[in-house]
Amino acid sequence: MGQRIVIVGNGEINEGVADMINGFDLVIRFNDCRSLGPGGEKTDIVAVCNTGRPGKAMTQDVLWKESAAVKQATAIWSVRHPAKFAEMQPHILQHWPELDDFCSDYSDAFAAIATSSGKEHLIIPREVHDELDRQLSAVAVDPYVCPSGGLLTIAHVLSLNETQKDTVFIVGFGHQGWNGHPFNAEKQLVSDWKAAGRLSSLSHPPLSSASQGA
Repeated sequence: MGQRIVIVGNGEINEGVADMINGFDLVIRFNDCRSLGPGGEKTDIVAVCNTGRPGKAMTQDVLWKESAAVKQATAIWSVRHPAKFAEMQPHILQHWPELDDFCSDYSDAFAAIATSSGKEHLIIPREVHDELDRQLSAVAVDPYVCPSGGLLTIAHVLSLNETQKDTVFIVGFGHQGWNGHPFNAEKQLVSDWKAAGRLSSLSHPPLSSASQGA
């Protein structure tokens, strides 16, 4: 019997799932973990945007380092592979020149934070991003900068679960936000994973693969 894993986004979360989330074996949250409260309190992994302004802000913010979610987490995951983003930088600067600091990498700073507090630090393998680009290109209509951190994290968890021993749920994913992410294509890809039985949405009640929360 595998673990029960829930990936909690920072989007809207239905009432009544906090206790359910706290009961999972592994809870993954994102960045400033705004999901705390309606989305429960338990946090095992904080997945962070480790490049650009978000990465710089978090690594320089004492309040972030001392926040309840980060303090209790046993691991920090950097979702953007430094070498991948270094290769992407010329293309990004050509097509989106306003994103001049988008590829600045802070994964070493996150690693130092993790080490100083006895946590694991992991960088999601670039192969996950490469494969997502391949899959998204089949359904994405408009050019995009990069997949969202949420999608990179979901894809990484699923790549670790090829044997299907773990059950993986998501909640708090609205598939909307910054226009540099291909959210319509991401929504389709997540729907495909659900249809294939690899992923389910968390709703209340019961635990099901209904489309709520994703």
